[in-house]
Amino acid sequence: MKVLWLVAALAVSGLCLAGESIDSAGPVAVFKASGGFADVVENVKLAIEARGMLVSGTLHVSEMLNRTGPDLGYKQVFEQAESVEFCSAVMSHRMTQAAPENMATCPFTISVYVTVAEPDQVYVAYRRQQLAGDAVKVTAAIHELLQGIVEESLE
Repeated sequence: MKVLWLVAALAVSGLCLAGESIDSAGPVAVFKASGGFADVVENVKLAIEARGMLVSGTLHVSEMLNRTGPDLGYKQVFEQAESVEFCSAVMSHRMTQAAPENMATCPFTISVYVTVAEPDQVYVAYRRQQLAGDAVKVTAAIHELLQGIVEESLE
């Protein structure tokens, strides 16, 4: 079973994207974007909505971390960072049919960020899903969905 998941994940991770892939095999897929921060965030939201899904929330990650970091003794990592949350009813049904506990992996999140170390580079990242149960096919479908959204947002 794990071998089938690995084969599916490797096949999906090998897809070519418009942006430069930073990590093609780890637990988080990371890509360099060529557009500005606000444009890339908007493109991610539009790509989600174009697939008939709703954005359920936008987390203003840099605002929270930059506000709390000094009091907690942490240095600033992000110039700007937002995570866009959304869910797919189709994928949620498929995931929970494989194993009910897979509901813990939803909503999906795509993050867009600019670091202090590289203030001129926008990055886009998402978590590669690892699901419980007999979920090889739905895992591959989720990876395709997330990569398709990122690919469209980087064009």
